[in-house]
Amino acid sequence: MTRASRLSIVARHTPGEKYPVDYATAEIERDDTRRNAFTLLLDGVESSHVDLDDPTYLVFEYMQWFGGVIDCLRPAQTPMDTVHIGGAAATLARFVAVTRPLSRQTVFEIDAALVDLVRAKLPLPKSRRLRIRVADGRLGLAALPTSSADLIVRDAFADAEVPQHLRTVEFTLLAKEILRSGGVYMMNVADGVPFRKLGLDVAAVAGVFTELAVISEPAVFRGRRHGNLVVVASDSPLPLDAIAAKVANGAAPARVRAGGEARAMGSGHRPPRD
Repeated sequence: MTRASRLSIVARHTPGEKYPVDYATAEIERDDTRRNAFTLLLDGVESSHVDLDDPTYLVFEYMQWFGGVIDCLRPAQTPMDTVHIGGAAATLARFVAVTRPLSRQTVFEIDAALVDLVRAKLPLPKSRRLRIRVADGRLGLAALPTSSADLIVRDAFADAEVPQHLRTVEFTLLAKEILRSGGVYMMNVADGVPFRKLGLDVAAVAGVFTELAVISEPAVFRGRRHGNLVVVASDSPLPLDAIAAKVANGAAPARVRAGGEARAMGSGHRPPRD
């Protein structure tokens, strides 16, 4: 855990005001363990951590797994055009911008006030290749050209839940349409045994993509605690051995369930539909 001191409290809403997402507060806290690092909290919940001096420094475990998968999919400096559904402080977009600077990236964040805050307090890299658009993730994705992305990352929550329209079969089919051949779709899911939320997401992607893997800590898989799980899906073979080795040796050691073992986590769940 990092030590933090409050830097500012912003975007405090009052009754009757209209906001795209009903965050009561958005706060930025300074990480006192690093010179220029901060945590963004939404309604008191840690949402993003960024180190402005070193965007490759990833604190949250699921972000480390996201970054590990990306490193296994494409060598450093190799462009990887990426779409982010859910922005917050754009932690992963900053990581990609530094490790693969020629990548074209689009971040969809529905909360305009939050985007303004991040731009003002946590400046993004100045690059025409990285764009943040204030838009619902599904509507934004639908406006992109077919076969225009190598990677789509869903990391969007409202009241600690993934919005329903971002987890249906139809949304998954849209993601597949936007991906190029060999593209990868990744999702962050917060859940615990009996994995009702994860089961719905796995059921949706399992019917659309041929390759599937789920990454998490052993304690989460075994039902000892609630936590984050990363779902990775593609129509091309995934470098599973490399991914397993990468996430096992990170700061938050994880395991990989793949193939039939991953698909079994969606067993008994009806894929959500629009």
